[in-house]
Amino acid sequence: MTNVKPRNDKMVIGWREWVTFPGLLEEAVKAKIDSGARTSAVHAVDIQTFTERGAPHVSFILYPVQRRREPAVKCIAEIRDEREIMSSTGHRHPRYVIEIDVGLGGTTWPIEVTLADRALMGFRLLLGRQALKGGFLIDPSRSFIASRSFAEVSTKFTNER
Repeated sequence: MTNVKPRNDKMVIGWREWVTFPGLLEEAVKAKIDSGARTSAVHAVDIQTFTERGAPHVSFILYPVQRRREPAVKCIAEIRDEREIMSSTGHRHPRYVIEIDVGLGGTTWPIEVTLADRALMGFRLLLGRQALKGGFLIDPSRSFIASRSFAEVSTKFTNER
């Protein structure tokens, strides 16, 4: 007997999807679904640490729209960890880890993300396998299939990006 769930228990998603951050951003962020990356990463700049009520926190600016500096969203989160992350270039860099809620295909759940300057990357958010484990199947031949509610947004931004 095997522990593999039947396919119909998992949501099928494309290699890129529109993802929301409920309670943080009103607009969707284009995310690359990357099963080769263990950890998720979100684009963050002007990262500054501070202590609040004895706990380490971080403030940062998030630019949710690729290749645009507007809107600029100032965010504050408690630091969950600091980890050495190997970048796509093979270099190790220390990064802060925060927990954030993400929404995809009508489902919302908390994930850990690292803060990284992804300005030169094609996506503001990279969803790694830790964030996706257990609930998704990736169809690498398709895009934006779980985020049909963002069809108007994706058409608008895909043309602009």
